Amino acid sequence: MNQLSAPLAAALDLHQAGHMAEAESGYRAILKERPDHVDALHYLGVLLHQRGDNEDAATLLDRALGLAPGGSACWSNRGLVATALGDLPHAVACYERALAIDPAFANARNNLGTALQKQGRFDESIEQLELLLAQDPDFIDARLNLGSTLASAKRYDEALAVYREALARDPVNFHAHFGEGNALRELKRFDEAVASLHRALALKPDHFEANVNLGTTLGLFGKFVEAEAQYRRALTLRDDPQIHVCVGAAIGSQGRFEEEEPHYRRALELAPDHADAQHNLALLELRRGNFREGWALHEVRWRSSKYTPMNIPGVPEWHGESLQGKTLLVAGEQGHGDMIQFARYAPVLEQMGATVDVWVPENIVELIQSVRGVRRALRMGPTNEYDYWTPSMSVPHRVAHLVPGVIADTPYMSVSAERIGSWPARVKKLAGARRKIGIVWAGSPTFGNDQFRSMPFAAWSPFAEVANTEWFSLQKGPAREQLSNSECALKPHDLTDDIHDFADTAALIEQLDLVITVDTSVAHVAGALGKPVWVFLPANNDWRWMQNRDDSPWYPRTRLFKQTTLGDWTDPVARAKAALMAG
Repeated sequence: MNQLSAPLAAALDLHQAGHMAEAESGYRAILKERPDHVDALHYLGVLLHQRGDNEDAATLLDRALGLAPGGSACWSNRGLVATALGDLPHAVACYERALAIDPAFANARNNLGTALQKQGRFDESIEQLELLLAQDPDFIDARLNLGSTLASAKRYDEALAVYREALARDPVNFHAHFGEGNALRELKRFDEAVASLHRALALKPDHFEANVNLGTTLGLFGKFVEAEAQYRRALTLRDDPQIHVCVGAAIGSQGRFEEEEPHYRRALELAPDHADAQHNLALLELRRGNFREGWALHEVRWRSSKYTPMNIPGVPEWHGESLQGKTLLVAGEQGHGDMIQFARYAPVLEQMGATVDVWVPENIVELIQSVRGVRRALRMGPTNEYDYWTPSMSVPHRVAHLVPGVIADTPYMSVSAERIGSWPARVKKLAGARRKIGIVWAGSPTFGNDQFRSMPFAAWSPFAEVANTEWFSLQKGPAREQLSNSECALKPHDLTDDIHDFADTAALIEQLDLVITVDTSVAHVAGALGKPVWVFLPANNDWRWMQNRDDSPWYPRTRLFKQTTLGDWTDPVARAKAALMAG
């Protein structure tokens, strides 16, 4: 035994016992006598990495590897340091060197799989981790990393199977329960996801992310009261700005709009530029009718987690510059209803001197083309022939000096005689002189709040008692099937086989006396045509229907029937029925 072996062994013992300061002194004493001592360089580098001094750790490990490039453990540890420094390509190279020296080095292969996952190289990560598990099926960390990689690759069914295999081998593994719950949430198996996350929290009650993810899962499941409680629990663990936003959003999702603001304000105290907090405040201001403040704050939406930024390469975005003699492309954003609602601003842009084209999906091109001030409505596609472009919902902010409130002029859309076609005769044949009402009971099932804004068709049964009325379905999409499957007493005429786009919908609406609908695009079509429209709204209704009112500044011939209890349509249906029978 040479004279340095005992000091190195003593330093290693101290290191492994967690006595970091004494271990560091021991390693440095060795290096003072022998600056090229490979093991002391290696282990001191590991110690510094564990302490978070990764720049110095990298220097020491690089010196060790320069002296002894055949040390697989040192290469693997250098990979850990590279990962900590954010240099994932170098981390991958280090793990690959370690494995070239020792192909059976399990930790190096596990770490390689993790580094590849972080780079988004999911297939390669999965290949490495599956190879490792074929060699060692009981390597639980590798199995968890495989589940995580599969989830990152959106292969949630496979991730779920991997997490459940981990649980079969280790039933009390927190991370396996946590991963299982997250995978189940992505698969929309919410009951099971909630149960899995509760099992995870039984093992680690103070795990911040598990508390947050349970709150998110409960919210997606529509359990907003429970979600709020879970987010508040998370806040006791960490005063986090995003979770303050989540608390506010959970409160708003219950329809308690007046209680949201303090939570967004607290988030902004912690993070003054927090985009989600600013965006939610914008919607609150718009709901209250504070349009100047609301539209200005609404411009932050592209930085929030809810939206993907828009861009049109080669065309500068309009930020309020003079439009005299300029061509402007207005890009429709968000849903069809939003595009229809905000097309009303085209005449203002025309008055400012702009030649206005509008980019929208094909199924509303014809309706948008009918708006005064629109030169051309176009299918969405690349273009660079414009002086400026703007998102459609940025226009109110840019023209606030001219239009401080709401443009309420209706109708601002129309339908061509060609589209009207035979609709008048068809409707008259079915309805005669009786009142004609069109109905929509459901929106797109992909909309975030659809489970609360849409109604089951059976809820319309009371309207069957309204006399001297013929009902016409305007319902498209999967919910149309409820016409034949539901026991609803109301039996509307269904002519929607002949409705192929929104211009067809508008042509039928023009033949009706009234449209009654949930909060979906048809409400905006009817409103833009200037037709009377009644809108059924959930207690957690969208900002555009405002607060504490049963009419709409956007569509003057609109009446709103809002729930008093989230999820219960009995009261709004009864009030609408009474209004029909009285009228």
